[in-house]
Amino acid sequence: MCVLFSLTSVTTAVEWPFGTYTLLKPKSGCPRDWRESWRLQDTEDSRTANSITPGYHLEGTFGRTMKVYFCTKDPSTGMNEDLWPAGNYCIFQHGLSCPEEFLPGTVHWDDEDSHNKNSYGGVLPTGSYGRNTDINYCCRDDGSYTKAILLPTSQPFYLLKFSSPCQLVKGMYVTEETVHFDDEDSNNKNSASGKHPMGTGKVPDQNFMNCYYSPL
Repeated sequence: MCVLFSLTSVTTAVEWPFGTYTLLKPKSGCPRDWRESWRLQDTEDSRTANSITPGYHLEGTFGRTMKVYFCTKDPSTGMNEDLWPAGNYCIFQHGLSCPEEFLPGTVHWDDEDSHNKNSYGGVLPTGSYGRNTDINYCCRDDGSYTKAILLPTSQPFYLLKFSSPCQLVKGMYVTEETVHFDDEDSNNKNSASGKHPMGTGKVPDQNFMNCYYSPL
């Protein structure tokens, strides 16, 4: 009698880390069962110089006003209890605190003073969304960006640059996309505190340096 054994490797799909947090929404959409939201910022109305990297993949509209979309993971979504891996990157805070091992920070946008048209909808990152914009972040630099980390690879997503080039992710191709906010010109009060993404907290304009990941 001849018995044949088939040896196959068993792989487990990587799930999103434990907890609640927010990421930017790519044009391809949010992960399944995540909550969506948007923030429209009326930046500087006079000779507006808002811009975004050509060929961008970020969901939104980027002209005289800036409308950015977000994806927020509900704490009850998924069964994964693993924490975010060590590295050099930022995410958006959602809830009262950052995931374990991240350090918090806040960025303040001084939006248009006259006839301000700011608006929002959905489940946003932790912050303040009135005539100006404050958003809370969670950042870490406890690992090298060159050491690729494990995150889901089934669809594109964004992380934010912190203090190095874009963090490498196993199985994903990464490109940098920059959103330039031309903020209020008169007595601009842009600011940042704590740990915050690269390019933010500048006066009078801010750059939002995003890392876009797509499957190899």
